[in-house]
Amino acid sequence: MKFSIDKNIILDGLNNVIKAISTKNIIPVLNGIKFDLQKEGLYLLASDGELTIKVLIESKEIKNIEKEGSIILQSKYILEIIRKMPSDVVNFEVLDGLKIKIYTDNNQFSLNCLDAKDYPLIKIEESKEPIVIEAETFKTIINQTSFAISNQELRPLLTGVNLKINGDLLECVATDSYRLAKKNIKLNQIVNNNVDIVIPGRNIIELEKLLTDENLEIHVFSNKILFKYKNILFQSNLLNGTYPNTSNLIPNEFAYIIKVSSSEFNSAIDRASLLTQGKDKNIVKMNLENVNMLISSSSSELGKVEEKLLVESNNKEKLEISFSSKYMLEALKTIKDEDILILLNSDTKPIIVKSVSDESLIQLILPIKTY
Repeated sequence: MKFSIDKNIILDGLNNVIKAISTKNIIPVLNGIKFDLQKEGLYLLASDGELTIKVLIESKEIKNIEKEGSIILQSKYILEIIRKMPSDVVNFEVLDGLKIKIYTDNNQFSLNCLDAKDYPLIKIEESKEPIVIEAETFKTIINQTSFAISNQELRPLLTGVNLKINGDLLECVATDSYRLAKKNIKLNQIVNNNVDIVIPGRNIIELEKLLTDENLEIHVFSNKILFKYKNILFQSNLLNGTYPNTSNLIPNEFAYIIKVSSSEFNSAIDRASLLTQGKDKNIVKMNLENVNMLISSSSSELGKVEEKLLVESNNKEKLEISFSSKYMLEALKTIKDEDILILLNSDTKPIIVKSVSDESLIQLILPIKTY
């Protein structure tokens, strides 16, 4: 294998595939990135067994191809080596089968490599009827839901995002059992087979980092999902099992419908949370009476903070409810409207936060009982 390529082009490809490398890999060869130079271009491949990313750098983007071939380079070093190369063009040449020389006019690295034949055979296949969606739209869906996944491995399904498609309706849900984020969108196509899958949270978050504009193809299989985007193939295993039914967690009627400025409410929660930092649940209290809202928190070591807001409310009855400021602030980040709706029933029932204009996004936070 021998070729020359612009530094920025190879860096871009490596930055994309390296997202599939895991620090938990116990198979040495999976700590490497497979370089496979063929007539159509350079394929870069990385996998941890659960997530596989493959990138094609087309031959027209490669300055010079002298000899085709395959090799595995250690991911720990290759990215930093290329990044710190002093020239805009980098040359690669395989020597003696398992050594590669990476060089410019004034410097060179000689690295030990692994045999490409030792790399596991990873099957990447496409379905006949992919689901097509704007990449920017899917990126937004991930951002609005994935933060609510669980970090606890005790309930593996909750560490993923539940993706459902019924006809032309796509629904995305994430929950850690203390909060829930749900987003619906209408697709531009009818999907013949219903989809109900759980994508590992870590993988879907890595996908979000790759997406900008253009279209994204989604290929769904029984045990894996493939996202095809530009020159990138992003394949993830699915989590086994049936995701909990969350539809009955969101009430249909509310005793309190409160409209408040999103920025004012966010700032009040943010300031009130200053005295809760370092505590497990970051609890703040919200007191409602007619059009007056009082946000407060207290700490026996530090003191107390109170924030007053004017709101619009359909209920004049008093209500006091406590919740995690961290969960509330993360939910508020997903809503871009100037005003939000806070929907309540009692101090023990879920808090629903919605956009005034967008019915498709729902954030749910369970209250915390304080005594």
